[in-house]
Amino acid sequence: MPRKRIAKKIRTTKSKHLRKEYDNPAKAGFLINIKPETMEKRNLKPQNKIPFNISIHAGHIIIVIFIIAGMFGCLNSSQNSMMKNVSGKAGELVIVINNDIWEGQAGTTMFEILTQPHLGLPQDESIFNVINIPHEAFKDIFKTTRNLILTSVKPSNDSTGVNFMRNVYAHTQAVVSISARNTAELETIFIENSDKIIAFFMKAEKDRLKMNYSKYHEKAVKKASEDKFGFSIFVPPGFNVAEQTDDFMWIRYETPDISQGIFIYTYPYESDSTFTVDYLKAKRNVFLKNNVPGPTEGSYMTTENELPVLLNMTRKNGNFAAEMRGLWKVENDFMGGPFINLSILDLLNNRIVTIDGFVYAPGKDKRNLLWQLEAMVNSVEFLNQADMDKLNRQFDF
Repeated sequence: MPRKRIAKKIRTTKSKHLRKEYDNPAKAGFLINIKPETMEKRNLKPQNKIPFNISIHAGHIIIVIFIIAGMFGCLNSSQNSMMKNVSGKAGELVIVINNDIWEGQAGTTMFEILTQPHLGLPQDESIFNVINIPHEAFKDIFKTTRNLILTSVKPSNDSTGVNFMRNVYAHTQAVVSISARNTAELETIFIENSDKIIAFFMKAEKDRLKMNYSKYHEKAVKKASEDKFGFSIFVPPGFNVAEQTDDFMWIRYETPDISQGIFIYTYPYESDSTFTVDYLKAKRNVFLKNNVPGPTEGSYMTTENELPVLLNMTRKNGNFAAEMRGLWKVENDFMGGPFINLSILDLLNNRIVTIDGFVYAPGKDKRNLLWQLEAMVNSVEFLNQADMDKLNRQFDF
């Protein structure tokens, strides 16, 4: 069968705007504690801090009373089903804080950390879209916000620190409360816990997506991955299997503006050196060159080598794994975008299973599209996981 050109699956609009430098890749997906001078040096354009003022209506108070009454009357196993769903768009974060603190040094530090650039994207996009709300405006309309930071700054606070909570006012909601006795202490506490705070909200975003995909998914794709590779993958309706060979499968979703795709491929596990950037990237490039041709003669998808690829060792359902992220490009062409790659050790079958998600969306924001693919990639469930667990314990993996 003649090879089909990638142009038939990925829109051929060319994008030359590939990012040419990265920040410190110590964290995959976000940086920590970006200082103002660093922002200025890198010529970044963060979001503007906008004071938020809202008038409170009597109707809001009535609604709040009903919400509180409902919460106290539903403290049992069915509580989540009785709660409202979260509101707001993916990536939105509301921080409840007094305007004078928000406009001061502590607020500036918090804003810069929460809106620092998301790693692994070709253009700068902030980790979160932040909205500040003063305490007097924090009424029912904002209490169902998907990601919420509550601050309490007063000398009478008996204890100080950070508390992580779920499902406080709405189902699947992520809430962080921060208590401090003064603004200097608030800034210190936030800086010291910034990595945990960011990771908490990012995980909450991806957990929501995974939950939705497990409920509403493309059954044909799930069955195809089970039959061919021995594991389930949950992708939303609209994805379909575009190509497959003995050890490779391409799952895709397209609109006139964007393309999202997932590559699945397997190869024998030979040594511990498998889990290195050079080895995993080389394997990725071989599979893509052989299976994903570009729009012009001699072009094909590969990994962008001029930029660092980020590698993070992890576990997937107890299996040793490596997460790799970076940018892809089309050799001898100008197409490109971000990718997320998860390689899992399957000791039972002595193989490496790789699930690789990519985004092509020229001129569009890509953060949320990449988050969606991360949730799909990490939805993988092996059918024989119980047997894999026995081997993992035996070999101390």
